[in-house]
Amino acid sequence: MGVHVHIHKTHRVATGGKEVVRAEGNCVGECLEHLVKQYPGMKDVLFDQKGSLRNIIEIYVNHESAYPDELKKTVRDGDEIHLTFMLAGG
Repeated sequence: MGVHVHIHKTHRVATGGKEVVRAEGNCVGECLEHLVKQYPGMKDVLFDQKGSLRNIIEIYVNHESAYPDELKKTVRDGDEIHLTFMLAGG
């Protein structure tokens, strides 16, 4: 069954315009790995050159912040992951 991953509007170009995609895994990190396998363009959106989650990415599981240790957060079939990012500037 998997989880539903909600993609922020600015990153949907990497998913062919899809707002929600399905991913498999037992934790957020595994689901994001599966997401990147399906949509390789998401790798640079989510991870830096060292493979760490970019500090501008915020992850919510079932509308609750997954911070800290976002990638280790356990998920179950039918859960929802929302990928958002922080904007900076002035």
